[in-house]
Amino acid sequence: MDFMALEPSLYTVKAVLILDNDGNRLLSKYYDPQLYPSIKEQRNFEKNVFNKSHKADNEIAFLEGMTIVYKSSIDVFFYVVGSTQENELMLMMVLNCLFESLSQILRKNVEKRFLLDNMDGVFLVVDEIIDGGVILESDPQQVVQKVNYRMEEGPLSEQSVAQVLQSAKDQIKWSILK
Repeated sequence: MDFMALEPSLYTVKAVLILDNDGNRLLSKYYDPQLYPSIKEQRNFEKNVFNKSHKADNEIAFLEGMTIVYKSSIDVFFYVVGSTQENELMLMMVLNCLFESLSQILRKNVEKRFLLDNMDGVFLVVDEIIDGGVILESDPQQVVQKVNYRMEEGPLSEQSVAQVLQSAKDQIKWSILK
C-alpha cells in the first residue's frame, strides 16, 4: 500500500477548466504535469468530462481517476478537477469562489461572450485562487478586490518603463516580506 498517496497535500487542484456549451476550451490550466502532458490528451479529457457532465443535474463526477466538481451558467461550464482522494467540499469551495468572483467582475453576465471579452480578468481570478495546484484564496470578495487592483493598474502598454520596473520591485519586495 502506498502511504504517500494517503498523506494530505497542499496540491489539491489538478486542473481548472472553462468550456463553452459545445465542449470547446475557453480556459484550461493543468497543475499536474504528469496528468495529461500533451494538448491532445488534455482535449480528450475535456471532451470526456463535458460529455459526462453537460446533461447531468449533478455537481460532481468521477472520471479517469479524478474527482470533478462543476457548475454551468448560460453557455459556459466551469470545472475544478482533483484526485479521487481529494475532499469534494474543498474542490466545491474553489469552484464557488471562481464562479462568484467571475460573476462579480462580469457584473452577473457569466456567459461566453463576456468571458472572452474579459479573459485577462478571468486569468487573474484563476491565478488569485490557485497557484500551482495550491488553493490560495477561497473568499470571492478578496479575489475581486485583488483582481480589481491589478486591472486598475492598467495594461503594460499604458505604463512607462519606470512604472513597470517600480511595480516589479514592489511585488518582489512584498513576496520576500510575506
